[in-house]
Amino acid sequence: VQLQASGGGLVQAGGSLRLSCVASGDIFSINGMGWYRRSPGKQRELVAEIITINRGGTEYLDSVKDRFFISWDNAKKTVYLQMNNLKPEDTAVYFCYADITIIENTSPKRGNYWGQGTLVTVSS
Repeated sequence: VQLQASGGGLVQAGGSLRLSCVASGDIFSINGMGWYRRSPGKQRELVAEIITINRGGTEYLDSVKDRFFISWDNAKKTVYLQMNNLKPEDTAVYFCYADITIIENTSPKRGNYWGQGTLVTVSS
């Protein structure tokens, strides 16, 4: 299983970016996907996540609510993070992750997988 993230870059405050993360490999099911971020001097924090099974659902970090929006394309196995009204404090390396079930030796095995980080820099 591989996760490939893209979409980071440099943007001015108030601007927008869209991050994408594609899952590939021998996947039985994707149970959820999301984004964490890490900035210098701060702990890693969960930015947004989306549950893609059962009744679904989304969760957001309080500081990004109403500015960031997470969405999921099941056919493309891709999660998107639309980031609007970006602020300098959103500057960080953003990592996508996925809660994925694979079949190993005929049995389902569930685990978390991580993509490489993508840098988002917001200038003031």
